[in-house]
Formats: sequence, C-alpha cells, structure tokens
Amino acid sequence: MIDIKVGNRVFDFSKRTYLMGILNITPDSFSDAGKYFNQQKAINHALEMVNSGADIIDIGGESTRPGSVAVSLEEELQRVIPAIKAIKSSVDIPISIDTSKPQVAKQAIEAGVDMVNDVAGLRDRELMKVVAEANIPTCIMHMQGKPRVMQDNPKYDDVVGDIKKFLSMQAQSAIEAGLDSKNITIDPGIGFGKTLEHNLEILRRLKEFKDAGYPILIGPSRKSFIGAITGKEVEERVWGTQASVACAILGGADIIRVHDVAEMKEVATVTDAIIGKHTSG
Repeated sequence: MIDIKVGNRVFDFSKRTYLMGILNITPDSFSDAGKYFNQQKAINHALEMVNSGADIIDIGGESTRPGSVAVSLEEELQRVIPAIKAIKSSVDIPISIDTSKPQVAKQAIEAGVDMVNDVAGLRDRELMKVVAEANIPTCIMHMQGKPRVMQDNPKYDDVVGDIKKFLSMQAQSAIEAGLDSKNITIDPGIGFGKTLEHNLEILRRLKEFKDAGYPILIGPSRKSFIGAITGKEVEERVWGTQASVACAILGGADIIRVHDVAEMKEVATVTDAIIGKHTSG
C-alpha cells in the first residue's frame, strides 16, 4: 500500500485507519446546516475534532447533498478562504478543501490547505491542472450526475466495476497531467448518485477497489442509506454510521470521512486492533 504525505504528516496505512473530520461552512448541508457558518464556531469545532482524534479537517463551502444547488464562486470563496486561514493558524493537523471549483482550490492551496477533495472526480480539466501543478494530495471521488439530480434513478451495469473504471481512468489522467501517483486517493462516493442497494454493494465489495493501487477514502457518515435502513433522522444515525465505518475498515478503507470524530475514533481503533494493524502509529 502506498503511504501519503499530507502537509507535514505521513499517513502510514499499515499502522492504522485515519479520520477526516467534516467541517461544513454552509447554511444548507444535509447534516449540520448552518451550525458552523460562523467563523469562530467553525474554528472551535475544528479544534474539538482535533482533540477528539481527527487526522485531517475537510473544509467545504458548498453543500453537495442530494437536491442541492451550486453556489457562486464568489460565495464559496467568501465562506472558505477566511476560515482556512483562521483554522490553519489554530490547528496542527492537515487541512483539506472540499471543492470542485479550480479557482477555489487554487486560492485554498495558496491559503495553506494540504489536500484537495473533489466530489466530482476531477472531471474539470482546469481543476486537474491546478492539483497537478501544485502536486498536492488529491482525493478523486465518484459521483453520478450532479448533486441536484444525482438521486434521480441512478443506474449502473455493475456499480463497483463502473466506479472502479471511472476512478482508474481519472487517476491516470491526473498522472498524465503531472500529479504524482503517490498523491492520489480514491473514493467510491457513497450516497452520490447511488441507491440504497448500490451503497450496500460498494461496502460489501470495497476490497475490490484495492486493485487500483490507491488509498481508499470513504464517507458513510450519517448518510441517507443509513436512514433508509434504520428509519432514523440525520442526527440519530451515529450507531448506523459506526456499523458502516467498521465494515468499511474491514473492507480495506484507509481514510474515513466522518462528522462524529470521537465516536468513530473508538470504532476505528477497535476495528484496527481486530484486523491486526499496529494502532500505536
């Protein structure tokens, strides 16, 4: 397995699973809409996640929940750039920018972020150029369609095979554009243009994504597929998320993107011990 260096930290996936804490600076995210829209609240939550065991903070300024509408470039920049600068000076772990806009990624990199997390999978050639020129760790995620319509009857010939093909193709294109293969992480995109059964199939067959040769990031946290199974509202999906996280780690996930860092840290630590990872790292 390829380790990755994010900022000043080396993520050694032979030792343990790493946690990416979610920080949505938006008024309309599916899970914590508006909760951290205030900059000081965002900083405080970032510090809380660090203290709870987060290894990286993922900052997003545009909701990508099903049915969401894209925000303007100016609005997204106003949301994330001041927050990045403030949080960068307040925490000592790497920061990721969750964006699909090349201009946002470029300014975020200039502001000090250590990683780019693109839910659109580097479909934007300009964004691919930005991350390649910066040669910065980048997560390529699969999404079918756009957030506004992605849950309108998504279909696949073979959900795992189709997603693997897309991620491998995008990763190769990024490498050809100049991005070091060691800076690539892939994410099958739980909940992004997938039905309940698609999401379950991805989790059941997660090990198959190892064939691509890149670290796997996965984000099941509080997603609607958990609600479909349990009948629980978003804020009540911690237990279902814990089950999903444990299964994802058993399936080979290297980084888990989560809202509830303290709870998932314990899940990851125990699951890592079960599968024999050296959790002291």
